[in-house]
Amino acid sequence: MEEQKDILSRINEKFSILSKGQRLIASFVIDHYDQAVFMTAAKLGETVGVSESTVVRFAVTLDYDGFPEFSKALENFYKNRMNSVQKVNAKYGKSSQSEVLNSVLKADIEKIQDTIENIDVDAFELAIDIILNAKKIYIVGIRSCEPLAEFLQFYLNMIRQDVYLIKTTSASEIFEQMIRVDEKDCVIGISFPRYSMRTLKAMEFATDRNAKVITITDSIHSPMNLYSSCNLLARSDMVSIVDSLVAPLSVINALVVALCLKRPKDVKANLENLESAWSNYQVYLNDEINFIDDEPILNYSLKKEED
Repeated sequence: MEEQKDILSRINEKFSILSKGQRLIASFVIDHYDQAVFMTAAKLGETVGVSESTVVRFAVTLDYDGFPEFSKALENFYKNRMNSVQKVNAKYGKSSQSEVLNSVLKADIEKIQDTIENIDVDAFELAIDIILNAKKIYIVGIRSCEPLAEFLQFYLNMIRQDVYLIKTTSASEIFEQMIRVDEKDCVIGISFPRYSMRTLKAMEFATDRNAKVITITDSIHSPMNLYSSCNLLARSDMVSIVDSLVAPLSVINALVVALCLKRPKDVKANLENLESAWSNYQVYLNDEINFIDDEPILNYSLKKEED
C-alpha cells in the first residue's frame, strides 16, 4: 500500500476508473472533507445518494482494506489540513518579514522556471488555434482559480467576442449556463489541487457535447486531463495555506499576448472603441487612456501584417 499518498491524491489518480456512484462520493469528499471525516459509511452513502456497499467499494478502489482504513486516512488528512497554520508558524515563525518575502518570491520563481521547462509548446499552439476558431468560449474556474478565470475572460474579450465566464456555486448552475455548448465551441477549464469536482463535471459535460476542451492544470496526473487533449501544465504548490498561482497566471499572460499577436487589428479596434466609450462617459482621465498608439505589441504585429 502507498502510505505516502494522501487520500485526495488517491482519489485524483483513480478518478478515471470510478463508477458514477463512486464519483459522487469522490466529489463530496473533495469538496466537503471536513464533513465527511465525521460520517459513517451509511451516513456518507445517504448524503450523496448511494448505497453503503458503494461507499465500501469506493474505499477498496482507492486501495484501502475497507471503510475503517479509508476513514482513518481521511481523519489524518483532515488533521494535517487543520495544522496548516501551525506548519506556517514552524516554517516562517522566526523569520523576519523580509526573509518571508524572499522565501516566497524565490519559490514562485522556481515554479515559473519549472513551468518553462515542462510546458508542451505544441499544446500551447493548439490552444491558440482553438481559441481563435471557436464560435464561443466558455471559461470555468472555481474557488481559488476564479480570479484566473476572470483575468482570462477580461482579456479574451479584448481580442474576440462571445467569451463567457461560468459563475457558479453549484454543479446544476454550471449546466444551466453551458446548456448550448456544442462542437463549434471551446471550454477552458482551470483547476489545481484540490481539484474542483464542479470544474471536472463541466469538463465532462463539454466533452460529452463534443466541444473543444482546453485545461490549465498542474500535472499529467491531474484528473482534468481526462477530458482534454490540449493540456497546459503550470506548476502550482501550496505556499503555507495559500495556493501559489503565479505560474498559471504567467501561462495565461502568454496566451493573451500570443492571441494579440495573431489578431492585432481586432484588438486595436476593440481598444479604440473602449477608449471612445471611456472618454465619452468620463470613466478615466485622458492621460490614463491615451495608450493605444504607444502599444509596441500591437504596432509590431500590424507592421508585420503590412510587410
